[in-house]
Amino acid sequence: MLDASLKAQLKAYLENLRQPIELVASLDDSPKSAELMQLLEDIAGQSEKVSVRRDGDDARKPSFAIVRATDPAVSVRFAGVPLGHEFTSLVLALLHVGGHPPKVDADVIEQVKALDGDFTFEVYFSLSCQNCPDVVQALNTMSALNPKIRVTSIDGALFQAEVEQRQIMAVPTVLLNGQEFAQGRMTLEQVLAKLDTGAQAREAEKIRAKDAFDVLVVGGGPAGAAAAIYAARKGIRTGVAAERFGGQVLDTMAIENFISVSHTEGPKLASGLEQHVKDYDVDVMNLQVATKLVPAAQPGGLITVELANGASLKSRTVILATGARWRQMGVPGEDEYRNKGVAYCPHCDGPLFKGKRVAVIGGGNSGVEAAIDLAGIVAHVTLIEFDGQLRADAVLQRKLHSLPNVTVVTSALTTEVHGDGQKVVGLTYKDRTTDALHRVELEGVFVQIGLVPNTEWLKGSVALSPRGEIETDARGATSVPGVFAGGDATTTPYKQIVIAMGEGSKASLSAFDYLIRQPAPDAAREPADIGEAA
Repeated sequence: MLDASLKAQLKAYLENLRQPIELVASLDDSPKSAELMQLLEDIAGQSEKVSVRRDGDDARKPSFAIVRATDPAVSVRFAGVPLGHEFTSLVLALLHVGGHPPKVDADVIEQVKALDGDFTFEVYFSLSCQNCPDVVQALNTMSALNPKIRVTSIDGALFQAEVEQRQIMAVPTVLLNGQEFAQGRMTLEQVLAKLDTGAQAREAEKIRAKDAFDVLVVGGGPAGAAAAIYAARKGIRTGVAAERFGGQVLDTMAIENFISVSHTEGPKLASGLEQHVKDYDVDVMNLQVATKLVPAAQPGGLITVELANGASLKSRTVILATGARWRQMGVPGEDEYRNKGVAYCPHCDGPLFKGKRVAVIGGGNSGVEAAIDLAGIVAHVTLIEFDGQLRADAVLQRKLHSLPNVTVVTSALTTEVHGDGQKVVGLTYKDRTTDALHRVELEGVFVQIGLVPNTEWLKGSVALSPRGEIETDARGATSVPGVFAGGDATTTPYKQIVIAMGEGSKASLSAFDYLIRQPAPDAAREPADIGEAA
């Protein structure tokens, strides 16, 4: 099951076990059960502190529990064979149930331990989903810290009947005590925020107490991370307020055009960005949604960024790096059936549509790549493109047209997504050359029509283009003194990671240049601030 190299790495990791653990398998006579048993035996062979039992009685087969031998209340369970993206989740679960401390802030650990109640989580994942491991790992870590939290991670592709019965049509999907709790990527802190209702108020209070920054970066994607690093290296007080650190990169499967790195994956790059930022003295405030930008009352004064939790941050300069999100079609049925057949990540959700019929909306590189990937899983793909021809690279188009289970429709406008109240059953598109309407019966719709900037909260504060992008000059300056911007949220052409990093760095250098040309901080304080101090 595991090759020699992987066994060697696993053996090294398992040396960190502090307490013995048991792998309790629930098996049937299927090939997957045999595969799982081989995996468990391979794991046990790498440490004397790991043993395997075959007497599990879980209804899901194959599945297994990782149980702390000295305290069986501490355990996590996997239903399926957690390889692929979930192998790291498996290794971390082994370590944490075995007493190795997780790399989590001490105050977060105490918050998890303090949770009181009955928490039974079920999380559905797919082995090709790059968003799922974060959710699985977060819940497993919580379970290892608090025995009142029980977690089962389920491979949706392996338990297809269960997925259909529960109408799970997107991963990761999390159920708590049998009821839907969340969908999509979540960090441990985000799970805590949903469980601990007082957490947001406590965080807002902490933010209100913070002193003003020299540079405040809003956004934690490639542009924001680069801006923060360049600012911190200047030795000035730097803060980052981000809704989710990593941004759109977290939803990117393969990255093969990041110069000097021939191949990486979005979550891995995002993790590296966050770690690099934390190597410096940067105040990172995650899970923070900006709602308003208030320019300084006077030149060189403090700029205010208001947050959704009611708190606000002040800074002498601000760098806007809020990035972009998937563009929606904006047609009837899209919102109603989101995660019920309407999806935006073919890598994550594709395996849930095995043997079914789907559509891909969009004929650019993303859309054609999605259609090619899905064609290997589903029964049939209908690709619908608004333009009169596909816009993807020629090599991708040749591959697409070689596939027997793909139909390409151009000059077509999707007008409605149809459902039966529970899930998608079809869509209608209009032939733009004849105005004729056509209905396609299918079970899934994957939307791949580009990005829209996250700038709605900036309307009326800074100049925006007709497309909602932040207008910047060659130095990254916006229409507001002291406010700079970089990355996919701006008018800079070509939305690429490497360009976003460069633009974020440039905006940071421009912010520093602006600062050194302003009066000393005390002289630049707002009249209200001086009055408060007095």
